[in-house]
Amino acid sequence: MANRGGFSNKLGFILAAAGSAVGLGNIWKFPFEVGNGGGAAFVFMYLGFCFLLCFPVMVTEIAIGRKTQLNPVGAFKALGYNNWKFIGLLGIASGVIILSFYNVIAGWAFGYFFEMATGNFEIGKNFGPFVANVTKVGLYAILFMVLTAFIVSRGVSGGIEKAARLLMPALIIMILCLVGYSLTLPNAMTGLKFYLFPNFSAINGATLGGALRQAFFSLSLGMGALITYGSYVSKKDNIVSSAAFITLTDVGIAFIAGLMMFPLVSYSTQGNMSDMEGGAGLIFATLPGVFETLGPLLGIIVGAFFFLLLSFAALTSTVSLLEVPVAYVVDEFKIRRSNAVILVAIVVFLFGLPSLLGNGAVDFFTNNFALPFGSDSSATGYSSDFLSFVAKIADTLLLFGGLAISIFAGHVWKKHNLDEEISFGFENYKTSLVRKLINLGVTIICPLVLFLLLVVVLLSNFAGIDVFTMF
Repeated sequence: MANRGGFSNKLGFILAAAGSAVGLGNIWKFPFEVGNGGGAAFVFMYLGFCFLLCFPVMVTEIAIGRKTQLNPVGAFKALGYNNWKFIGLLGIASGVIILSFYNVIAGWAFGYFFEMATGNFEIGKNFGPFVANVTKVGLYAILFMVLTAFIVSRGVSGGIEKAARLLMPALIIMILCLVGYSLTLPNAMTGLKFYLFPNFSAINGATLGGALRQAFFSLSLGMGALITYGSYVSKKDNIVSSAAFITLTDVGIAFIAGLMMFPLVSYSTQGNMSDMEGGAGLIFATLPGVFETLGPLLGIIVGAFFFLLLSFAALTSTVSLLEVPVAYVVDEFKIRRSNAVILVAIVVFLFGLPSLLGNGAVDFFTNNFALPFGSDSSATGYSSDFLSFVAKIADTLLLFGGLAISIFAGHVWKKHNLDEEISFGFENYKTSLVRKLINLGVTIICPLVLFLLLVVVLLSNFAGIDVFTMF
């Protein structure tokens, strides 16, 4: 156990775990979920779901990790529930799957940083050919994986924690700088009004479902990352307050990212927010053209700065995604960390090759993986590339993992064992109101809501049935 290392203090853990939660989705997905889901009304719903549903699961995962000081698989075995180790295996599988395609997208962002730095504003118009260029994108993806592997190979305090202490403050400073600049652009206030003022008419079943999914998926739940990070946490640390800071950091960064993105969108659409495009299309296809309008020098500076920001956001997540399977290999097979990192990084990169090839380079991986199964992607608009396919598989596995963990904690491991572990570092926990929230969450609310959400996702991803449109 002593050779596993650990976080040097509570702040190091919070920054590392928050870095795991903060990723590309905070920059390009959350703002547009907010914009399309009623503005500030969506934010309030999102916050509610984060603390009522996700918070109990987060605390539970950290508690299981700290109790056992092992990886997600070893943790359940150490607790005496060998039959439940499948939860850890699914979590590790989810992390490997996510990292395999996430590293490809990180390679796009990393590549765009170099393209912007050299003044290639035309890259936005050539996004399709760029992602289909296996040689170029593959090189960027390799470089990104090597950087991720280097950080993880340095250990918990010497690598992951040091990187988080550098990357997280840098990430926040970069976003704030871009917020400050974007607010000076024409039509910036139109974008902010769209983003911040509630539009209650936009709230419906789909909005509620979107807020719930965004809350769960944005906090790194269900894939063993927080069990793994929790295994490096001291018994002296209050994991309840740590989980609260992690949640608030993730939400806060996502929120200020919206303050950056919507003025840029409003500027690019000349104030016509109905013409906005979200997601990868906006980031990789539209924004380079926006940066070009700022002039040769300023455009290069702002554009390169923006994609460096994206790369930093991606790196904080890829580090935690790689640490999960590495911890499993180190704990279960007694392999040196440096060797485990090399082995796992190679396996993950190879598993990500179909995602790399499925963006126009190879027809089979580009056009034969439509979900729902058997659908005509050209007629329905469903993505048929391998990357989108495995992303939906990973989403489903994460939900199942979160559901299984809440059932395990509330009905198998039992509340009194969970209470005992959380009490370390939180002397008055057993008489606190937060204990009632966590116990109610893991025994009733989380299993019920996550089961319903899992059914909705299964119907949507694999049957093409959007439950929310029925109401």
